[in-house]
Amino acid sequence: MSPPELVVLIIDESIDRALLIEQALREAGHLNVKTIHQLKGVAREIEAHGPDVIVMDLGNPERDFLEHMFRLSKSLRKPIAMFVDQSSDEAMLNAVEAGVSAYVVDGLKRERVKPILDLAIARFRSFEKLRSERDDAVQALDDRKQIERAKGVLMQHQKISESEAFEMMRNAAMNQKRTLVDIASAIIMAAQIGRSPR
Repeated sequence: MSPPELVVLIIDESIDRALLIEQALREAGHLNVKTIHQLKGVAREIEAHGPDVIVMDLGNPERDFLEHMFRLSKSLRKPIAMFVDQSSDEAMLNAVEAGVSAYVVDGLKRERVKPILDLAIARFRSFEKLRSERDDAVQALDDRKQIERAKGVLMQHQKISESEAFEMMRNAAMNQKRTLVDIASAIIMAAQIGRSPR
């Protein structure tokens, strides 16, 4: 079974430039291509089209508008290839921080569109994998802290050892078919309610 076709959204005020990008993408096999020429209300338009990847050609944007597009990029969590005619080091850094996967200065040539799009998708996937691994590691650390805190509560209130507290939590998790973290959260919450003024 072939993978689902990507929905590519082109954002460009220039009809001619957008057509050049669209033709290059169609020649490369991307047939589900949509275009937005009006930048006002662009966030709503993006949501309506639900693209898998976005190609923005901003030409030579004003600094405020470029920053607005960077803020938008940060909230989208999609692969984005952004073309501009000229740029500063600061704008390039802002693009990277905003999660723009490919930021291309003075590079809108028909033959480069497909490889740049492929690069944007590959970079985005790599970045999302790293973000997911980081989030998992942070969550695991939070879970461990929660379990340690709950063990401390049990040790103090039940006057038991650390291993006994852990065993009590583990048994409760198995008996109730819940995770150890759920049990830890319940213990901590119960202790907090018990301490609250009546």
